[in-house]
Amino acid sequence: MVITFFNVLWQILKSTYQIWLLILVVVLLEILIERILEWIEDWKDKKWFEKHKKLIEWKKLDGKQFERITAIIFENLGFKVKVIGGAGDRGIDIIAYKDGKKFYIQCKQKEQVSPKEIREFAGAIRDLDKNKGEKGFFVTTGDFTEEGKIFAKENPIEIELINGLELEKLANKINDLT
Repeated sequence: MVITFFNVLWQILKSTYQIWLLILVVVLLEILIERILEWIEDWKDKKWFEKHKKLIEWKKLDGKQFERITAIIFENLGFKVKVIGGAGDRGIDIIAYKDGKKFYIQCKQKEQVSPKEIREFAGAIRDLDKNKGEKGFFVTTGDFTEEGKIFAKENPIEIELINGLELEKLANKINDLT
């Protein structure tokens, strides 16, 4: 009975292998096209960034574009980055890796970031990072309230606050090194 089942299965596979091969080719092509489109988008963002290293220009971007520009800056600082922002990002826009450590990055285009937003970011890190040893960067085009700065300093999770002017300096520092 078992041998007959496998014989039948083998006959079905032999007679339909062309369909399975076609399905495999279509899936592989879809993956390849997706990777190429991601590469093109990344290349375009890097080309745009080469010519636009001013905070005033970044303030005009939409949230997703600002996340990608922030990722490029961190990448140029030696981090390996992955942009994950968007719906369901759980409060983390970018995950970065450097020297064997994992870093979480939150990006906000706001004139002033409140302590509440920094607390929410700290909670997101706490939920995701069970090792309790990693660091977060909170990046904004504006600045942080004094209360937010105090919270970030006193919080057990290390969160470095990078305001718009500091981010612009980092981007231009990279430019000076290259």
